[in-house]
Amino acid sequence: MAMFYAPSTQGFYDSEINGGAIPKDAVEIDQSHYEALQAGQEDGKLIRAGADGAPCLADVPGPTAADLLYAAQVKRGQLMAEAALRIAPLQDAVDLGIATTAEVSALNAWKSFRVALNRLDLTVQPIVWPSQPQ
Repeated sequence: MAMFYAPSTQGFYDSEINGGAIPKDAVEIDQSHYEALQAGQEDGKLIRAGADGAPCLADVPGPTAADLLYAAQVKRGQLMAEAALRIAPLQDAVDLGIATTAEVSALNAWKSFRVALNRLDLTVQPIVWPSQPQ
């Protein structure tokens, strides 16, 4: 039995199982190398083709700027939704003229929080998120 790795498919092939279906660019690897690659993958590494086409372990790439921006947009959306839920009943109490001093204070705090969220530049890392009112 021989084990192969094909850079074109980023896959492993066993000569006994795959026979003639092994890609032309496949390189043969020994069993110990295969096991080391599998162990590295279990530890969070990626298996990639090296310059010579042989498989090697690589670190998982970090998030891209687009990934970070999307995550920040999602977080801001969630915080804005929570702020809207907190503001609505407080604003109702103010509109009806029955708000307590504590409710007026809480309303202003939540509105200030919402404004601060809207003013955030989500393209600048790290983002310093405003604190939620208590």
